[in-house]
Amino acid sequence: MTMRVILLKDVRGIGHKHEIKNVADGYARNFLFPHKYAEAATEEKAAELESQKQALLAQRQKEEEQLDTKIASLHGKEITLTVRATPQGGLFKAIGALDILKAIREAHSLEIPESVVHLSAPKKTTGALIAVLQGKKHKADVTVTIVAQ
Repeated sequence: MTMRVILLKDVRGIGHKHEIKNVADGYARNFLFPHKYAEAATEEKAAELESQKQALLAQRQKEEEQLDTKIASLHGKEITLTVRATPQGGLFKAIGALDILKAIREAHSLEIPESVVHLSAPKKTTGALIAVLQGKKHKADVTVTIVAQ
């Protein structure tokens, strides 16, 4: 006999959190339920789970659209970073994605996740570099000028 359950946690070999699966009755009663890995999948709980999934999907789409709008607004912008450097122009610390995000936050008051910033390599000298911000629909090239303090 099998029983439909809603997984409350990821269970190796069975499925991921919030999935509805068919498992053996004994496995559900003796292992999944006592360890709070799953609960019985009634019609009400299945409908509630589906509505939660739809709400989460709508929220994610809204966040992606907002991120794309932020990225599009930064296209062609220039940002200046002032850092400690040697007289020859070498930096004491390489400039990476987090430094660029901090500069964007200060200059434009925009919160952008680190995952959208793409650099060919961390910058280790003063000068200019192009940071590519890649969203779902939009792509922006931001010129970052690094000057010595």
